[in-house]
Amino acid sequence: MEENQIALDNLEKGADNPAFSSVVSAPFPSCQGTGAAQGAPANYVFQGEERLYEECDGPCGESKEERRGEGKRRFSSYCRKALQPAAKAKRFCKAHAKVLRKVILGLLGVAYLCYFIAACWLSFQRALALVVMTAVVVFFICWSLFKKHCGAKVLLLLSPIWKCFQNSWLWLKWLLWVALLGGLITWLALDTSRNPEQLISLAGFCFLVLFLFACSKHHGAVSWRAVFWGLGLEFLFGLFVLRTTPGVQAFQWLGDQIQFFLGYTTTGSSFVFGNTLIEEVFAFQTLPIVVFFSCVMSILYYLGIMQWLIVKISWLLQVSMGTTPTETLSVAGNIFVGQTEAPLLIRPYLADMTHSEIHAVMTGGFSTIAGSVMGAYISFGIDAASLIAASVMAAPCALAMSKLVYPEVEESKFKGKASIHLSSGEEQNILEAASNGAATSVGLVANIAANLIAFLAVLEFINAALRWFGEMVDIEGLSFQVICSYVLMPVAFLMGADWADSPLVAELLGIKIFLNEFVAYQQLATYKKNRLSGLEEWDGSRKQWISERAESIATFALCGFANLSSIGIMLGGLASMVPQRKGDLASIVLRALLTGICVSMLNACLAGLLHVPTEVGDCVTFLITANFSSTNYTMYTCCKQLFASSVLENRTLSFTGAWASLAESVLCLTQCCRHYNHTSCTGTT
Repeated sequence: MEENQIALDNLEKGADNPAFSSVVSAPFPSCQGTGAAQGAPANYVFQGEERLYEECDGPCGESKEERRGEGKRRFSSYCRKALQPAAKAKRFCKAHAKVLRKVILGLLGVAYLCYFIAACWLSFQRALALVVMTAVVVFFICWSLFKKHCGAKVLLLLSPIWKCFQNSWLWLKWLLWVALLGGLITWLALDTSRNPEQLISLAGFCFLVLFLFACSKHHGAVSWRAVFWGLGLEFLFGLFVLRTTPGVQAFQWLGDQIQFFLGYTTTGSSFVFGNTLIEEVFAFQTLPIVVFFSCVMSILYYLGIMQWLIVKISWLLQVSMGTTPTETLSVAGNIFVGQTEAPLLIRPYLADMTHSEIHAVMTGGFSTIAGSVMGAYISFGIDAASLIAASVMAAPCALAMSKLVYPEVEESKFKGKASIHLSSGEEQNILEAASNGAATSVGLVANIAANLIAFLAVLEFINAALRWFGEMVDIEGLSFQVICSYVLMPVAFLMGADWADSPLVAELLGIKIFLNEFVAYQQLATYKKNRLSGLEEWDGSRKQWISERAESIATFALCGFANLSSIGIMLGGLASMVPQRKGDLASIVLRALLTGICVSMLNACLAGLLHVPTEVGDCVTFLITANFSSTNYTMYTCCKQLFASSVLENRTLSFTGAWASLAESVLCLTQCCRHYNHTSCTGTT
């Protein structure tokens, strides 16, 4: 034990502890042994080093970087072995992609078929909307498959008939026009015999067409095919929507679904702003709808649904009217998107478009409204079906009137082009599309809010100035609305509004043209709310609401971006896409604005011509069973009928017509007199 002790003098001479002598004799990096002379401890250490050498599977002097690299290689080898099944599955899917796609689609189709059958079995009436949507989708899928696999063969078989038709087209065309004109005149004669006031709307329609022809840039170059086909498509669509039972029910259902769909905005806006703000403050109640609608439109655009709809509508317009694909696509796109978004569909072609085509693009933008702001107008209480119908009817009418006002006199580069490549969004997935749509709407919402603040303030200033000038010459109540009601009153009357309603409709037109349609629709919503609430029609000399017919006419007349403030928006949007054509754009924009204003008025004339008054029903039964705690429009109408059937002579009250033999007549009259004033009410006191 003494040999193994460490003494201070040994340390000074540099001797180590003998227990570690083998380590000193055979340093670890060299891995060299010291032989048997150094005893058992050295042999033990050397054997341990040999075991360490064998465990490290190589020279023990490797660097840490080399050992780390070896570990990474082993790990990657293990990963490759583990991922081999996934790689094989991926290669299998690539090799059999078509078969797998068909199998997956087949399984999804079978699953939907089972769901569809179950829904129809449980309640066919409840599943009617599902049946209609399924039928439409199946029709277009079958049509696409038929056109892909059998289209060329069918065209080849029909080519002799088509040649014969072309040879006979010269006289067949005139025969067809005469038949259509004769049928239209006969129908108008029979239809207007019951409601002669509809002839005023027809006269207004003809007057506006003649006015636009008088403003034409090149009278002799007008393409009458485009004009008549456009007006014909507008009339047929209006007839389907406003007169036929399937059309009325379909668009009423569509409008109800849109209103129900927009109600989901409340969930998001109430979470962000709280229930109190969205119930009481206009900005938090209406503007979030623009955000939600813009998000949905962006998703539909990413999925390709919007492009599909636009292409189908533009194909119909292009084939029937003979317009070029570029201008037709833009006008068709305006049904769903705004005046600056629709030209983006044809942005690569704008630089080479003719003046007439640019005019058509501008007119389409001025004649319609965007889907995002349509949601805001529906939230005001404006009829959703009328707004949708007005936007769709405006597309063929805008193309027709554009070709009437600015006919094509140049050679278009796109006239013989079969189709135009429709650009798509740059989003990578549906979440990015939704996010971009919501983010894009922020500028639109800010623009709407800023315009409302500015225009309402400017309108109040103008009215204050006009009142001051009027008082100088003893004219009381002079305002911008009053001036518009007198200046545009003949136009409102020609569109079909009653003479008593014409000043208010003219006032709405003036606000729309000189300010914007947002403010005008707000005022129209106030008139509609007053009517549905059953308020008195007249409050002294002031009319509180307009008739249902005038409401319909005003809804169509206001549906468009054609106002003075939109000139800057239109020029700014198009000039940013084709800056080299700023001069052309500026020279065309005013003519396009006038055309867009008249297109909305033409739609309003058709709405007046095709309007069918709503039947009130049996007023006797309604008033006998009515709860007079609140009023509505039906109660107002029935009370007016009751007032008209009452006769007061020598303070004796009697009734005529259906009320003559009823004991409840006096009681109903008393209840009506609680809400409305009439001379007969003095006999009940």
